[in-house]
Amino acid sequence: MNETMVCAVGNVATQPVFRELASGASARFRLAVTSRYWDREKSAWTDGHTNFFTVWSNRQLASNAMASLNVGDPVVVQGRLKVRTESREGQQGWTSADIDAVAIGHDLARGTSAFRRSSRPETAAAGVPTRPEPDWQTPAVDPADPADHASRAKTSDTADRALPAGSAHPVRSTHPAESAESAESAEPKSQTRRRRESLAVAAT
Repeated sequence: MNETMVCAVGNVATQPVFRELASGASARFRLAVTSRYWDREKSAWTDGHTNFFTVWSNRQLASNAMASLNVGDPVVVQGRLKVRTESREGQQGWTSADIDAVAIGHDLARGTSAFRRSSRPETAAAGVPTRPEPDWQTPAVDPADPADHASRAKTSDTADRALPAGSAHPVRSTHPAESAESAESAEPKSQTRRRRESLAVAAT
């Protein structure tokens, strides 16, 4: 592709004109690019020749340029240069220089600018609900809340009922000595003491 890409630094000369076309949005404005040189006689910078370009922008760039640019703003325009020569009635020849812009921005060497990102269409399909991720963590038990203990007791009871008939509980001991110790530990200390004393009197 033999295209002439240029980068022009100048000022907005006319207010952007916005149009809604069948192919999308379009905007154009005139750009004034003035060369500067050092004048030795005056010992100062002096403006030289001014070139005028018609800047064209399309779609989202056109909408953003219309909302951002005003006459006199210093801008930097990058795009494809198109020079056209036409013959008009009563004129020897008419030449125009257009820039099909691909990027337009303020010249920060001569001022400041605040950037605001434009909205973009949603990429997610409409009507598809988003499902939250499942919570795989076991909820902690609050010692001060009796509802948590009741829930754990109900869960343990349900597990016991689910065991086959005649099968032993995985954590329940069937040894006689351990059963006696468990029964003894479940009694109050006063009853345990009286039972031991009665057993000692009977043995004598």
